[in-house]
Amino acid sequence: MTDQLLQPQSLFDLSDPATAALFDGCDTVWQALPQIKRHVARLTEGGRRIDGTVLDGAWLGEAAIVIEAGAVVEPGAYIVGPAYIGAGAVVRHGAYVRENVILLAGSTLGHASEAKNALFLPGAAAPHFAYVGDSILGHRVNLGAGTKLSNLGILSAKDAATGKRPTIKLVIDGVEYDTGLTKFGAILGDDAQTGCNAVLNPGCIIGPRTLVYANTSVRKGYHPADSIVKLRQNVRVMARE
Repeated sequence: MTDQLLQPQSLFDLSDPATAALFDGCDTVWQALPQIKRHVARLTEGGRRIDGTVLDGAWLGEAAIVIEAGAVVEPGAYIVGPAYIGAGAVVRHGAYVRENVILLAGSTLGHASEAKNALFLPGAAAPHFAYVGDSILGHRVNLGAGTKLSNLGILSAKDAATGKRPTIKLVIDGVEYDTGLTKFGAILGDDAQTGCNAVLNPGCIIGPRTLVYANTSVRKGYHPADSIVKLRQNVRVMARE
């Protein structure tokens, strides 16, 4: 049962063949992360095509970049690339699109938000002050302002002998899964949301329609669909003297 929950079709609507193609051959959802680079190359065909609107003051790097008709790149945005920006997607002022980013139709990368090796499914949004690294946002996912999808563990220093970092391992229902990834941010299923200043630690998988409340730091692993993840605080209100 656990293995089934970790399959792409358990987190995302894959009825659209173009979306399903991004997960071809993936038995677990995190296997799609190292494939993003290949899919960017496929979608851009290694070239450059600007059919959308790039406003004065935006900057496009020299790598392969496709911006489809109806997409908008606002002043002050910087697209390094390679990147694919789908129809109706918006890259807002001050956004930073690094290497291997796919923004599908109607998605948003907003002000002071950064994406790297990331996949935004249709309607996904990181509108304000977000970091989305080595991560996947499902359909209509919304990240509250200041959400960070951390992709590198604090104890992941490179081995002195091999020069390699340890891979991220998840324990789900008592079963350990070695993802084989040294960088793994978060994967949020369709219609999941985070509140402001939430932090999803490396290796978080959030089920569809689940809500992560503001200021919550979420541990790695699988968090089931249709849930609420929240931080409980003790707040005292005292009279001023």
